[in-house]
Amino acid sequence: MNLQSAPPPLGQASDIESEPFQEPAADGYLLGGFTWRHASPDPQRPVVIINAATSVRCRHYSRFAAYLFANGFDVIIYDYRGIGESRPKSMRHLQASWTDWGALDFEAMLKRAQREFPGQPIDVVGHSFGGCAAGLGASGKIIRRLVTVGAQFAYWRDYAPEHRWRMFGKWHLLMPLVTLFCGYFPGKRLGWLEDTPAGVVRDWSTPAARYERRPSGRTMTDLPFANVSAKALAISISDDPYGTIPAIERLLAYFHNAQKTHLRIEPQDIGEQQVGHFAFFRSAYQATLWPIALTWLQTGELASDTPGRKIPRSQTL
Repeated sequence: MNLQSAPPPLGQASDIESEPFQEPAADGYLLGGFTWRHASPDPQRPVVIINAATSVRCRHYSRFAAYLFANGFDVIIYDYRGIGESRPKSMRHLQASWTDWGALDFEAMLKRAQREFPGQPIDVVGHSFGGCAAGLGASGKIIRRLVTVGAQFAYWRDYAPEHRWRMFGKWHLLMPLVTLFCGYFPGKRLGWLEDTPAGVVRDWSTPAARYERRPSGRTMTDLPFANVSAKALAISISDDPYGTIPAIERLLAYFHNAQKTHLRIEPQDIGEQQVGHFAFFRSAYQATLWPIALTWLQTGELASDTPGRKIPRSQTL
């Protein structure tokens, strides 16, 4: 599909009503989120689950969800335990980790999609850690297509060299120290994303190059990434200090059985000076970046005039 002629959304997010929902994970924790659902069921219509970045509320993805809905998808967005719609009254004693977010919370959304949209294909969009979460659900084999954006699990040596030491000090020294004092990371008060459970902070800040060596990763006897055989598109942006080529490739290597494509985009490729780690899902990029994800979800392929370049497949982790 030509990117310049990609169909525009039929309405803005504010024009399209979503349904709030609550869904229990396997351990009983109640998760909150929103669904964009077409009036008539259609077994040919895919449903997309959007996995958020670490400590980013699902509402950040509402306009992108409405865009997908307007282009023929049913869509589910949700918050991981401890965040946004899934936040408890007190964060101090919340037991939650990255692995919980994937193996329990994302898995609950896969089960919900199967129940609420029986027979429909299930696709996933994962931002940052949300791409990692897509590989942690036991039911990952049901994912048809996967799009990740800046997806990695924060290994500090993979950060962009010009930002590496500042980011190491912020996320791997200061964040765990503040968390130790408060019992959770008070990100909202500091203006650093949402408040974050202590277990997630431990996973994020541990300087291990492999996910199974993160604190919660060590609790899993087998990592279920290999269950995912989807056609997977990993999008990375060259000015994203988290989503460097080594970082993206490090995560992609875990998806042994997926059909993987890594697309690297320079901001200049779409007429911009900067994009960074968080901006992809802002409506300003509806005409330039969103059609890339849309086309992949629709066809499992890149359009011939897609901006950016493909990164050759790495053979090692």
